[in-house]
Amino acid sequence: MEHIAALLLIVACSDGIEQCREIEAASAVYETEQECDADLQPTISRFVTRDRQVLGRCVSVDPAIEDEDADLVWNVKPDGTLFAMIEVSEIMIASGPEAGANQYLSHE
Repeated sequence: MEHIAALLLIVACSDGIEQCREIEAASAVYETEQECDADLQPTISRFVTRDRQVLGRCVSVDPAIEDEDADLVWNVKPDGTLFAMIEVSEIMIASGPEAGANQYLSHE
């Protein structure tokens, strides 16, 4: 399995920056940040049209979260800056009934 060092995020906005949505890029994962940076501007150029603004960003991936459940979280700020980060989800693990059997009261 390849190591993922960066994700390419492309976002298209219409009506200024009021309505933005993520666009799927042909290649969205990269083994190096340099590869992602090299693809950033050419990928943005492919999606630009007269009636929408296209923003892009390479988001670094921490190798320590490779096996974690994580989400790509992004937001377009009022000044048009695209903010993005990888956020590790907090997972709550339920235990089986035998683990908590003594925690319940019995009504007899």
